[in-house]
Amino acid sequence: MASAAQPDILALHAQDRPTKTALICDGRSVTFAELNRRANRVAHALTALGARADDRAAVMAYNSIAGFEISGGLRKAGLIGVPVNFRLRGPEVAYILNDSGAAFVLAGPDFVPVVEAARAEVSGDPQLIAIGADSPPAGWHRYERLLDTASEEEAAGGGMLGASMIYTSGTTGHPKGAFREQGVGLELALQSIQVFGLQPDDVHLMAGPGYHSAVGYFSLLTILLGGTVVPMPKFDAEQALRLIQELRVTTTFMAPVLVQRILDLPDEVRGRYDTSSLKALIVGAAPFPFALKERAVAAFPGAVYEFYGATETGVNLVLTPDEQLRKPGSCGRPTATTEILLLDDAGKPVPDGEPGQIWIRNSSLASYYNNPEATERSLRDGFFTVGDVGYRDADGYYYICDRKIDMIISGGVNIYPAEVEAALHAHPAVRDAAVIGVPDSHWGESVKAVVVLQPGAAASEQELIEWCRARLADYKRPRSVDFAAELPRDQAGKLLKRKIRDGYWEGAGRRI
Repeated sequence: MASAAQPDILALHAQDRPTKTALICDGRSVTFAELNRRANRVAHALTALGARADDRAAVMAYNSIAGFEISGGLRKAGLIGVPVNFRLRGPEVAYILNDSGAAFVLAGPDFVPVVEAARAEVSGDPQLIAIGADSPPAGWHRYERLLDTASEEEAAGGGMLGASMIYTSGTTGHPKGAFREQGVGLELALQSIQVFGLQPDDVHLMAGPGYHSAVGYFSLLTILLGGTVVPMPKFDAEQALRLIQELRVTTTFMAPVLVQRILDLPDEVRGRYDTSSLKALIVGAAPFPFALKERAVAAFPGAVYEFYGATETGVNLVLTPDEQLRKPGSCGRPTATTEILLLDDAGKPVPDGEPGQIWIRNSSLASYYNNPEATERSLRDGFFTVGDVGYRDADGYYYICDRKIDMIISGGVNIYPAEVEAALHAHPAVRDAAVIGVPDSHWGESVKAVVVLQPGAAASEQELIEWCRARLADYKRPRSVDFAAELPRDQAGKLLKRKIRDGYWEGAGRRI
């Protein structure tokens, strides 16, 4: 766990700026002193339930004030927070709870039934805590009742930033827990604060879901500085503009799809709101099409940043506002604390202009929890790769041009093709299936299945989509299905997805 000698950031702010507003959500404001007291109650309540340092606590909830109380309380108690994608269901939730070894599960009122439905597949006996639910099922603790009797005395603390474990996707079927025992490195945090020009008086709009690593990261940076975070429980484009105007929001992180939702509002709607306070619109987590970028730069002049990074490696490349239109297609240059290698398949450096696999080294790389083999496969001489391929131009700017692994990124959310393919293969009419990402002007990529049917069998596109909908989180289901006589495979039987994918990407102006 993180060193207990480090001060707790909420305790410091409660002492130095007790009346400063820390959070604003649904019209309610919370000061740092109030947030610190509630976080202490969470820490003591969990300790009373038997929590020990380094226990994992899974949290499945919409963005809320309670979410920040819980994250602060986990840090103070030395526990490791495991945010759970609230779009997962049944076996998907059970897998993360089992793999992480969660000793505690905290769920918002909308997700208590989801966790309850997964309980039969959960090993062990985690403590279950219902947030905001008046009548949870048997075996659940009520969050408010636990806090009512808990102490506000300052908890011992688990470090300034706290350990973290965020489940990220791959293409091998199951998500992997990107684990930082010491949490996000302070060096990395300070570098991000400098690069994006963040300040203690910032008001940060938390627009995306908190289980997304970048959403949580930029909100944490705001809290670290003593700024104000405005969590949106659910994103709504016009509501985001209204909050920017009313609260004079200065910073936000958004995946490109959220930016597009704002820009797709009618001009008369966008024209009602003054967004001139926004000085940093930070965009990442998915390809940022240049046509969309041009619209964003026009709507938010001088504010648009783009970055490239990963849950495992942090923020690695940044394209600043003055570079957005000057370097089309680039996602920037390395940050001061990032080293990058571009290597060919033999492990040799490639020259400028030639694509190579991206390997990254900094002081805050994650490892895959409970999966040393996956960690080892991703490391080379202290450099980490998530399988992306890119090239560097003569000016030192990097361009992401491909993805070795076949992960689909749709609206900033990672989707495993292997998982969708497994669901399709379970259909009695399906003989073979390949799932790929195809260009989508709204989501960046959308999920397409290419299916070979059993001889003499019949199945419609809609039937297969509904089959997947019943077995997977909704965002994973194919949005379209094409049928083929056969799928290209190599001699070892491996799908040659590039051959399948290329026809759909011709004319897109990009390869992912």
